[in-house]
Amino acid sequence: MSDKLVDIQDIFVSIDSKQVLNGLNLQIGKGETHVLMGPNGAGKSTLGNTLMGNPLYTLDKGKIFFDGQDITELSTDKRAKLGMFLSFQNPLEVPGISVESFIRSALQQKTGEKVKLFQFQKDLKANMELLNMADSYAARDLNVGFSGGERKKSEILQLLMLNPKFAILDETDSGLDVDAVRTVSKGIQEYQKKQDGALLIITHSTKILESLHVDYTHVLVKGKIVKTGDGSLVQEINDHGFEKYINQDN
Repeated sequence: MSDKLVDIQDIFVSIDSKQVLNGLNLQIGKGETHVLMGPNGAGKSTLGNTLMGNPLYTLDKGKIFFDGQDITELSTDKRAKLGMFLSFQNPLEVPGISVESFIRSALQQKTGEKVKLFQFQKDLKANMELLNMADSYAARDLNVGFSGGERKKSEILQLLMLNPKFAILDETDSGLDVDAVRTVSKGIQEYQKKQDGALLIITHSTKILESLHVDYTHVLVKGKIVKTGDGSLVQEINDHGFEKYINQDN
């Protein structure tokens, strides 16, 4: 197994005073791809938001370590600077800031160094071509007037440009047609080629996983991981659903 990158220790998380995660434990090694699946309301997105330090989610108990550092009390921006990344189910529109400017600013915030414009634009163009994005998208306001597929491609573009140590992809395939899923999956594959880059893919669908290497699959029910397996568990869930895990005693 790779060196441990993410270590989630017995966390209890609530939102609006409602307990959502109940003693969840999870370890993710460098270079590993983990898939998190489960029925609606199980707490999948809550875990993603908690890992990124969203202040709307209250960590009542437990610890989160990232690359050996206790980040339990760190703010979202500090976690991002350490190399964490979260894609959203519904990316927000940001009028007045172009896709290119947003990514360049995020890179500068992450590294603390001035971005070399020529190399940045070269990398941006290459990654946009990989994602079948026209050059004109770079100058458009971030997500303004974008279709669902364009928004998700934009987030994968950010993933490739920022190159985080750890990426949480929350329902990245939600609402995408077959072609868009294929393109987004291609972008994720490109990220997987990076030796130490780790992924947590939160999804209801298995389509986006068909061309991806998956190391571990976890089933989340009522705020707890009730089953862990390898990539073959994805197919089992695809065939039989979550019923037996929902009905078992946790």
